[in-house]
Formats: sequence, C-alpha cells, structure tokens
Amino acid sequence: MSSPQDIEAPAVDEKKIAIVSDQDQSDTTSERNGETDLGEIYIFLSLKTGYIADRKTSDANDSNTVAVEGQYTKEEYHKLKRKVDKYLLPLMWICYGIQQTDKTALGTQAIFGLRQDTGLKGQEYSWLTTIFYITYMCFEFPSNIVLQRYKMGRTLSVYMICWGIIVLCIGFAQNFTHLIVLRALQGAFECCISPGFMLLVGTWYKTREHASRSLVFQSANAGFGVIASLIMYAIGASTQHKEGAQPWRYISFFLGSLTTAIGCLCLFLLGTPSEVRWLTQAEKDMASARIISNNTGHDRTAIKGWKWKQVGECCRDPIFWFAGVNAFLSSVPNGGLTTFGSIIMTSFGFNNLQTILIDIPRSVMSVIIFICVGLLTSKKANLRLWIMATSVLPPFAGFLGMSLLPNDPAIKWTKWGCYFITVPFVLGLFLAWTLIPSNIAGRTKRTMTSSFTFVGYCVGNMVGSQIFKAQDAPKYTPGTIGCAICFGIQFALILTWRFVLVRRNKQRDAAMAVDGLTVEERAKRGKELGEQDYTDFENPYVSAPGLICCSLFANIEPAVPLHTLECLRVEYSPVSFRS
Repeated sequence: MSSPQDIEAPAVDEKKIAIVSDQDQSDTTSERNGETDLGEIYIFLSLKTGYIADRKTSDANDSNTVAVEGQYTKEEYHKLKRKVDKYLLPLMWICYGIQQTDKTALGTQAIFGLRQDTGLKGQEYSWLTTIFYITYMCFEFPSNIVLQRYKMGRTLSVYMICWGIIVLCIGFAQNFTHLIVLRALQGAFECCISPGFMLLVGTWYKTREHASRSLVFQSANAGFGVIASLIMYAIGASTQHKEGAQPWRYISFFLGSLTTAIGCLCLFLLGTPSEVRWLTQAEKDMASARIISNNTGHDRTAIKGWKWKQVGECCRDPIFWFAGVNAFLSSVPNGGLTTFGSIIMTSFGFNNLQTILIDIPRSVMSVIIFICVGLLTSKKANLRLWIMATSVLPPFAGFLGMSLLPNDPAIKWTKWGCYFITVPFVLGLFLAWTLIPSNIAGRTKRTMTSSFTFVGYCVGNMVGSQIFKAQDAPKYTPGTIGCAICFGIQFALILTWRFVLVRRNKQRDAAMAVDGLTVEERAKRGKELGEQDYTDFENPYVSAPGLICCSLFANIEPAVPLHTLECLRVEYSPVSFRS
C-alpha cells in the first residue's frame, strides 16, 4: 500500500493559483484558524458520480468577480446578512424539523394502533422502515441532479408538497401493501431535503458562517421533535378513547397537512439569492458578491473527467473504509431506535401517552449536546475523533442495560435511564461526516468517499430495522445486544482512525522539515495543488493543516479548504453537469 509520504510532490502550476484579494486572504485565514466546519455534516449527500463540472472560468473573470466584492461596505453586508437570517433560517428550521418528524412518526403511530389496524404481521412493520431507506438511497443521486438543473427553491418546495401528500395518504392506508408503497414514495421524495439545504447554505453564507447556520436548522431534528411530541400527545389523548379513526391516522392527517402547507409557503420564500422575491435586485447582486471569498476551488475551473486513478486510491486509503464502516455501525442503532424506540419503552411498563412524554427529555438533551459539541469543536481543534470515541460509550452501556435488566414495572425508570443515555450516539455519525472534507482531497476521491459513507448510512438503517424481530418482543434482546456490539466495534474503529491520521501527519511533518519548507510555504503549495485537483496522497503539502481533526498545527489555514466540497457550489446552471 502506497502512503502519502512516498509520493513525489508534483510540480506547481502557477497559472492555476486561486485569485484572492489581499484583504480577503487575511480575512479567510483568520476565519478558518482551528475551525471545524460543521456546515459540512451532510457531505455524503453530494452524490454527483459521473456528472463532471464543465465550467471554464478564466483567471481574468475570477479577478473581475473578486473586485466586485469590495464595492460594498461591511455595514451593508451585515445588514443583508441579518435580513437573510430573518427570512431563511426560521423557514429552514421548520422544514427540516417537519422532515425528521414525518420520517420517524411511524414509531409513535405503532403504539397508537397502526400495526393492529392494518393487520401487520411478522417483519412487515420493520419493512416499512427498510423500504424507506432503500428508495431514499436509490433516489438520492437523481434528486441531486434535479436540484442542480432546476430552480432549487421551487424544486425543494415541490418535493416537500409531494411527500406531505404521501404522509397524509398514509392515514388512509388499510393494509401492508398500501403502507409499503406509500413509505417507498415518501423515501423517494424526502431524500432531497438534506443536500438541498446544504446547497442553499453554500449559496447564501460565507464559509465561516456555514457551521453556525447549518447548526440552526439541523438542531430541528430534536428541537422540532419536542413540539411534535406534544402535538402527538394531544392528538392521542383526545382521540384514543373515542369512536372513529384510530389516533395514528389523525397523526398522519395532521403531519401531512402541515407539511403540504409549509411546502406551499416555501414556493414563495425559499430559494437561492437569484430566485427569492424578498430581495431587491441590488440586494441579490450584493448577496452573490458577499460569498466570493468562499473560493470554490477546482469546481470553478476547467477540470473535467472522472478520474479512475482516484477511485483506485480510495480502495487503498483506510480513511475511505473507516468513513463507510463507521456510518454503517452508527446507523444500525439509529434504524432500530427509529422503528422500535417507542415500542421498547412501552415494554418497560409505560403506556402509549407516557411514552411520548418521557421521550421529550431525550430530545431536549440531544439539542443541548448538539449545540455544546458544535461550539466546542468550532473553538478548539483536534477534538472530533476523541468526542466520537467518547460518545459511543454511554450508548454501549445503555443498550447492555436494556438487554440484561428484566422488564419489571418496579424498575421501569432504571430501564428508561438506560434508554436515555443512548442519546450521544448520533455524534459518532455527525462528526464523522465533517472529517471527509477535512481529510480527503481530490474531486473524484472525495465524491467516492462521500457516496460510500452515504451507502453505509442507508444500509445501516435498513439492517437496524430488521435485527429487531417480532418474535423477540417485548424485550428485543438480540436487537439491543446487536446495537451494543456495533458501538463496541465502532469505538475500536474510531481510535484506529485517529491513530492513522496522527501517524500520517507526523510522517508528512518530518518530510517537510527535511525539505526546509516554512509553514507558510507549505500552506501556499498545498493550496495551489489543491486547486489542481490533486488528492491528499498526491499533495504532500496538505499535511497537518489539512488534517484538522488531528493537526499538530491547529492555527494554520487548511491547505485544502474545507469548502471545496462540491455540495457547496456558488453557482448553479442546467448545463453545468453532463454525463
């Protein structure tokens, strides 16, 4: 296996150096010092395999574009940013929270009569989650292409309206056939929301702002869950003892109607700077000029072609395998809890209404952990892998406790405590997504790693929903033990991942010291080669600054900028991607 330090440094093509103004150069350097770009957490969703950028942007055009940035004052930019935040962030928070609630409401509906009312038997209930992730995975790639070819705001809104209608129709389902068809369609339409929102963040905000803005709408996963839980509790409490439809049907009616209504609202408010109606033309021009300093790297140059050499390099790079396997191991428990979490809690001795209420503290804790870790990693480097490793230990103990303790109403709160401490496991997947743009260079190689991670995520959720067997009810011991085993393996994998990165950093630092290069020279050469689409194996100058998660130089600008990931493109055109 060839290692990065064994590859001779390629010659630097001075013509390919990215053009950045002196003011912006110092600006972006200070902005990225030791910063973890959490805005990249859904990088696995940028699946454009086989569609290659074909934009020929000349240096002269780049220079003119950069010059436009200085025409506006900081006060004007700040005023525009406040206006964008006011319109965009609340809407994205609501949309993201609704998407998560629509996806996971099945677990709550199960304890309100869905299985009995539709005659589900054996593993049929589990297949409702499995089929969702199958279509979610299969339609992810074409949805990304649609988002790139057509108006993004309109496309996202139409997708949202479609899955809202599907969720509404679930309330009318009478049997397994109806449910599995509707869940398959739901997965096909919901798959666009995460990549679409990451693309939107890239079109509106500077690189240093991606983390905080992404953090806002991603916190809706748990934050909106608190609101949704209270609403579903009210629906269940008011309908479960009355004649007529079962409470689970009213839950679908409510969620489907809400999603459809918000989707219609998005038709008028959501979009890129060139699409929205709430900006004047002058403000639209300013919004485009404001993000010039993002410098999207080689995705704006004439680099073309799918590089099979980088595909082969992926297979030789352990980071590629770490990312995909880690996503799988994190997603197995996620798929299990999404499908059977509410059912498991009822087995502790709680009734269906109590189950909804006692899950609210878990959502609140998830928001708190999410924000604390986001702020911590954005302030201090070298923490992500340590946090990932630590985050799987409480869930490991929690699943073991649920497996070994009896289902005795006298200890139901003890078992609930075991369930509660499984909250941090999402960090193992969440933070791993941010490592790909930090550690993987080369367009094809990064896309391959992102795609493999996404496949691991989907397959893990499919497996997680299937390891909880109907015959294992009510404790589902094989399923909970299986989740604990996944966390144990994941802990060892994360530590190995960190060891490999630290070792790679030390080897490159030693090689650069022999060559007598200063830190500034290394950063400059690394960025120049990064603009020419060299991989992290081919570019020896990427070194510690690029490997932010384990860097020995926490206060150096990354040699390969985190924002060069192609899911954060600045411009979108129907002709930018060709097969």
